[in-house]
Amino acid sequence: MGSIALLCTDGSDYAIEALRTCLPLLAPVDRMVLVTVESPVDPEVETGTGFIVERSTDPSNQIRTTGDRLAKTHLDRTVEEVGLDEVQLRAVVGHAGKAICELAASLPASVVVIGTSGHGGVRRAIIGSTSDYVIRHAGCPVLVHAVGQG
Repeated sequence: MGSIALLCTDGSDYAIEALRTCLPLLAPVDRMVLVTVESPVDPEVETGTGFIVERSTDPSNQIRTTGDRLAKTHLDRTVEEVGLDEVQLRAVVGHAGKAICELAASLPASVVVIGTSGHGGVRRAIIGSTSDYVIRHAGCPVLVHAVGQG
């Protein structure tokens, strides 16, 4: 089947720096998949334009209604900044850590590459950390790069 690297981005400088730093550390892979995760939509809440979002269980419909332009911006910026060639782009909807682990399992990924802002202590305990979740729940190795301190 071949090896698959799942590369995670939220379009931030932290994510881009993590990919720049970690990609050279990987053994050659047969396939790279770049993913960004969008938050799920509450169909009962009106958007800023005054429209009610339709309820849909199809993630492709959700991503269109929740910010496909934002997801595309995150993916395009990461591809350009990191200089990725031959990468498959994915946007999924859900809780970031869980969505990344589910995608990693479905591919199946050989490795997940993810960045973290380096925030720790009370802030991490209160808001949680996507990278911490992925480390604990992914069924494959996870390469994490902590950028900055704070």
